[in-house]
Amino acid sequence: MGRIIPILRMFDEEKTKQFYLEFLEFNMDWEHRFDDSAPLYMQVSSGPCALHLSEHFGDGSPGAAIRIELAGIEAFHAKLLDKRYKHARPGLEKTPWNTAECSIQDPAGNRIIFYENL
Repeated sequence: MGRIIPILRMFDEEKTKQFYLEFLEFNMDWEHRFDDSAPLYMQVSSGPCALHLSEHFGDGSPGAAIRIELAGIEAFHAKLLDKRYKHARPGLEKTPWNTAECSIQDPAGNRIIFYENL
């Protein structure tokens, strides 16, 4: 088996791009619409981590949760806080299962949990 690419629901293209591209600093890989009035489907990535974001009804459920492992979570967390993003100021938690975790919600209410094994 290969890597998995979750599909997350989105509702507001502008806020979604601001969140993923500017705040989290993912890269825009591609966008697709069947025509000008069709819903947007796009891929963003950061290193080997890729996410599909979809306006299509039935793609993903708002409020889904995903976990993304990363190295250097304390520096990542500090970088997010330094941006003073108006819609989120995530915390950093050390868990009983021996991880450090930074949980944040995207504009559609999907929860992204960035974590590092301690």
